[in-house]
Amino acid sequence: MADKPFLTDIKTLRERARKHIENGAITEGYTADRETVVKLLNEALATEIVCVLRYKRHYFMASGIHAEGVAAEFLEHANEEQRHADSIARRIVQLNGEPNFNPEGLLMRSHAEYVEGTTLIDMIKEDLVAERIAIDSYRELITYFGDDDPTSRRLMEEILAVEEEHADDLVSLLEKVG
Repeated sequence: MADKPFLTDIKTLRERARKHIENGAITEGYTADRETVVKLLNEALATEIVCVLRYKRHYFMASGIHAEGVAAEFLEHANEEQRHADSIARRIVQLNGEPNFNPEGLLMRSHAEYVEGTTLIDMIKEDLVAERIAIDSYRELITYFGDDDPTSRRLMEEILAVEEEHADDLVSLLEKVG
């Protein structure tokens, strides 16, 4: 292992950096299938947008004795999902892709469903189901990205941690309200 150099020699690094500079962050060292990564990230983007919309509806529609605290949690989750969507969109642009915000086909691209729910408990359960879907699909994305796209992998790991917190929050709400 001592015989193997840690880094590419400086001259080679500098020469490679000057090639295809229009590709920005995408260098020769990027080994993932960029088009597939952008497609998968656009699906995650759609998932986050659908979650924002569902949480916002639940925030405004929450009613009953426990509504105030639950609505506050819905709003907090909606805002966090929006930050996730923004981060994913930024990553898509870094990969020279285009974030797909087109509402047409949004539900088809999203892993999560948009189910409104009629009662506070229904709303909490639907949000929990959506979080569980996001958790499983984001774990798969993390595995897919692996070492081929460590930046996208880390982004999804950070988002996954928040989605897991959301699921825990929703289980606690179900126990309190139900």
